[in-house]
Amino acid sequence: MTLTRTLALSSSLALGLTMAAVPGFAQATHVLVPADKVQWGPAPPVLPAGAQLSVLEGNPGEKGPLTLRLKMPASYDLPPHWHSMTERVTVLSGAIHVGMGDAIDRKASQKLEPGGFVSLPAKMHHFAFTTTPTIVQISLDGPFDIVYVNPADDPQKGTK
Repeated sequence: MTLTRTLALSSSLALGLTMAAVPGFAQATHVLVPADKVQWGPAPPVLPAGAQLSVLEGNPGEKGPLTLRLKMPASYDLPPHWHSMTERVTVLSGAIHVGMGDAIDRKASQKLEPGGFVSLPAKMHHFAFTTTPTIVQISLDGPFDIVYVNPADDPQKGTK
């Protein structure tokens, strides 16, 4: 199932966004993306509807460094999930609430505002939510995957 989510994410991003790197690209030069040139597109179907995503560096479906930006509206919930890689998140604007565990517990979360950072080890169960429009930058070593703790929370449930 993780492979399916990885492939779905990769396919969605390839269709909707310009990638900073192409498959097989070994970074031999810098990647420079001015703020006004960040290209946003709908987040792939592995994430709850309503968010937008930008790939700044790498290919989500391949091994290697990956830098993404996720733009979430107010009242956006990212249900409990985990990744097979360490995920590093920096808040660029707005605020995100992050918590650990198998259920969204708003009282047990911590609010991160611009400049705030969290590093989540591989397979750590965590959740996030917003109360205001928020943009975060996510860095990790691909390929990207996401596994929902409760399969019913998977936005792709019932799809193949």
